Amino acid sequence: MTASSVRRILLADADAFYVAVARLADPDGAGKARLLIVGGSPEHRGVVTSASYEARAYGVHSAMPMARAVRLCPGATVVPVPWEACADKSREIGAVLRQFTPVVEQASSDEFYLDLTGTEGLYNEPLPVTARRIRDTVTRETALPVSIGGGTSKLVAKLAAGLAKPRPGTDADGVRIVEAGAEGAFMLEFALADIPFIGPKFQERLACFGMRTVRDAVRQERETLVEWLGEREGNWLYQRVRGIDPAPVMSDREVKSVSRDETFATDLDDDDALAARLLSLADRASADVRGADLVARTVTVKLRDADFTTRQASRTLGEAVRSERAVYAVARELLARLRTARRVPARLLGVALSHFEAADGEAQLSLLEPPEERIESERDRAISRAIDQVRERFGRDALGRGGQGSRA
Repeated sequence: MTASSVRRILLADADAFYVAVARLADPDGAGKARLLIVGGSPEHRGVVTSASYEARAYGVHSAMPMARAVRLCPGATVVPVPWEACADKSREIGAVLRQFTPVVEQASSDEFYLDLTGTEGLYNEPLPVTARRIRDTVTRETALPVSIGGGTSKLVAKLAAGLAKPRPGTDADGVRIVEAGAEGAFMLEFALADIPFIGPKFQERLACFGMRTVRDAVRQERETLVEWLGEREGNWLYQRVRGIDPAPVMSDREVKSVSRDETFATDLDDDDALAARLLSLADRASADVRGADLVARTVTVKLRDADFTTRQASRTLGEAVRSERAVYAVARELLARLRTARRVPARLLGVALSHFEAADGEAQLSLLEPPEERIESERDRAISRAIDQVRERFGRDALGRGGQGSRA
């Protein structure tokens, strides 16, 4: 197996999601409560949806009857789940994650799988570095903390995300990546009950054969497990205790836009410097679109000023484009429009492409327009194809447009 074929799966799991959103939604009430329980009703009926880490120290946990939770933690503030705010924040998290890969699967309101397989050349950095960058971006853009686990399968990523969560008494820092080849040793840390889909009844069956931990099960041959549990469950358990999970990350929505942005370490006010960054971002966004066999009709430029004012400008074209030259030409005009309207230092710059069409169904270049008036020529597309071929063979940074600045 080559390095480029090794799966790179992440799970982004929002930390105490319902508690964090409740605090943001009610900063003067829930936001000030150290002991916070979310869920149930004002009469303390129903069950706990989530609780702050401080309340959990009293024994409060999700799915616990609210009346019992209040008895265990009498000083806690109890608030209902802010469902609408949670839905909004969930969408915000998903939107940020899709800046890094279009293959994002939302497993729940606060859990998202990402498939970054094949992105080694694109990001040119170890997966833990990318994961921390994703984590920082989500927190910065949504004001919500997330923990990220990663590995070669969804199972390993999920278990790693659980260990990544910063909690009192642990040294976890929010990211835990299991390197390829280390899955077996990693799985030995867990009980069989920790593996998804091994519920109480299955646990009882496994206990009858003396298996309560992954270490117990890993000692058994595949044939033995099949004899004890049957063909399907025996083979399933044999793979899972070794961290093997072939389930793909299924993008659960049609890609609506592809965006690339960069937050600057120091605010930029120089037009040439901004143009160089814009070219890099247009190059990356257009390459992503071509990689998905799409063409785009709308180009959007986003600018976040030094005072955190966010502005954007868009243009929908008469013909769909896919080359970095055409995307950059339109984006440059949009950036100039934004800078003319308000000339202040910028802290973030972004390029987004949307209104997609399938590349194989794209319209022919208009024969009614003179070549000099077309936004994108066949030569532009041929150059883009050549660049993609070189990068596919020699890596993402093998070739760039003349004048292109450093990559984000």
